Amino acid sequence: MDVDKLYLPIAAIIPLLLMFYLLIRKQNSMMKSILMFLFVFTSIVGAFLLENLQASHVALAVQSVKDWLDEPEPRTERAPAVQEESEPKIIPTKKQVLLEAPIIWQMPELPRGCEVTSLAMLLMHQGVKVDKLTLASEVRKNPAEYRLDNGKVFFGDPNEGFVGNMYTYTEPGLGVYHKPIAELAEKYLPGKIKDLTGAGFQDIKSHLSDGRPVWVIINTEYKKLDDSFFQTWYTPGGPVKITTKEHSVLITGYDENFVYFNDPLSNEKNKKAPIKDFAESWVQMGRQAITYLP
Repeated sequence: MDVDKLYLPIAAIIPLLLMFYLLIRKQNSMMKSILMFLFVFTSIVGAFLLENLQASHVALAVQSVKDWLDEPEPRTERAPAVQEESEPKIIPTKKQVLLEAPIIWQMPELPRGCEVTSLAMLLMHQGVKVDKLTLASEVRKNPAEYRLDNGKVFFGDPNEGFVGNMYTYTEPGLGVYHKPIAELAEKYLPGKIKDLTGAGFQDIKSHLSDGRPVWVIINTEYKKLDDSFFQTWYTPGGPVKITTKEHSVLITGYDENFVYFNDPLSNEKNKKAPIKDFAESWVQMGRQAITYLP
């Protein structure tokens, strides 16, 4: 107990004792004196207890407030910052481009291997060491066999794999389209292959402007063909319109009048053709194209 808190009971008891003494001197009834003493003492003790009780409540309240103030602020989890999607890279299309890419001749080993040979040139431009014969053995094949029935050709679909024999003209064959080629390219550049099939010729220009050649399917005339050059093959997956003039090259550049390409059939580097004719040929063959990403 604090010394300061003793003042009140002491101050109250002293007069009480003095009153008790006076009552005894005046020979008043001892019983009255005792009752008076007990009454006064009880009142003082009650007041003392009440004061301490109130003081203790106040002390508890003060301590509670102090504890609340001293309590560290609750840790709040920050909401994850919203990251704005980076805007796609805008590649300015140059007026003219001419890239340096290796030239590979498909002959004499691969008479029908223009697609894998052009792919070899694309991959080698990116620094991948691979040869045409390895790609020829790895590209997906279509197992359908050639059959002629009542004037109808039953054969494979080049969208599903290479059709026929790639190594000789003495047996039936044709080639392969962009899906199996993109699948094979992905093996060498995982996550880096961009299939541009269905895009516009302007997209091809954009990638060329960014320094990347583009693999495409066209025809050996490098211009739009008459319908007479096409025929329908009946495949397990349905009829397919094809031309035996189907071809593949690697586009290396363009200017206002011409498109430049490495031709695996003629073994010409940066061979040129009128850009309008070449683009029409490419569109006629289904806008098929692939390249790699940075």
